[in-house]
Amino acid sequence: MNRLACAVLTSAFLGACATTPGPNDGNDGPGASNGAPGSDRYSLHQDTAPEERRDISQLPEPVPTNEPRSRYGNPQSYSVWGKTYQVLPQAEGYVAEGNASWYGQKFHGHRTSSGESFDMYQFTAAHRSLPLPTYARVTNLDNGKSLVVRVNDRGPFHEDRIIDLSWAAAVRLGIEQAGTGRVRVEAITGQQSQSQEANSTVPTAVRAALDSPPPSQAQSTSGTQTGTVKENEKSASLFLQAGAFSDRVSAQRLQQKLVNQLGVDTQIQHSEGNLFRVWIGPYENQQQRQQVRQTIADAGFDRPMPVSP
Repeated sequence: MNRLACAVLTSAFLGACATTPGPNDGNDGPGASNGAPGSDRYSLHQDTAPEERRDISQLPEPVPTNEPRSRYGNPQSYSVWGKTYQVLPQAEGYVAEGNASWYGQKFHGHRTSSGESFDMYQFTAAHRSLPLPTYARVTNLDNGKSLVVRVNDRGPFHEDRIIDLSWAAAVRLGIEQAGTGRVRVEAITGQQSQSQEANSTVPTAVRAALDSPPPSQAQSTSGTQTGTVKENEKSASLFLQAGAFSDRVSAQRLQQKLVNQLGVDTQIQHSEGNLFRVWIGPYENQQQRQQVRQTIADAGFDRPMPVSP
């Protein structure tokens, strides 16, 4: 699979991509070595699938844990090919949809942006803005396959792609042959993983809703009405979170689908960190909320997560 080459980053300690011969060698891949990440060159000109195609069907998914940020790859901002990217202060609540690509043989064994060696046989990924490391669930929107990956690298630097998967992750999700695929990326924290495992009603498969702490101050939108949820109302209300997005348009799209298909009351909560959360409700008691939650899942939507302001 061909990919555009990464440029030399402005900071040697960022290591978002290795120093490659230039932007015309057909690759756009993360990884680096020699001292600080981002200082070595790759032995291959073009990226390919591994010569040794190992069976990864039984390879376990990474288990999300709360890890400290890596020494490398986490500046507040960095620039590649004249464009500046911002690293998110935290991963909680991040959800985005777009195209995924993958990288393999060319970068295998070279250092990633975090300073770790890239292993194409493990479930890892590269992302432009998530803190390193971050655990994320990646869902193939075309076939429904879902996988947890550990983000430890920077990239891809194509505007039409949001994540670069390791070869193993691409195989598991069914996008290796096509080279790219439409995916949803959802950040997962260690606390969220433990909470989801403890709640038997929460499936371990695809989740559009993240059980992230709701904002203490939030603006809401319900249908065409815009306003602020009063604190005395929030304290006694129960909600369902159907999704969390980095842009309002995606949140409004999901909100409209819920309203059109199910007629449920929805709100868009705009929180600190510029996240737009789609909330359903409010409900007076747990039983009512759980009934609606099941109805939404039965209608074909990803099962929303219970939240309370």
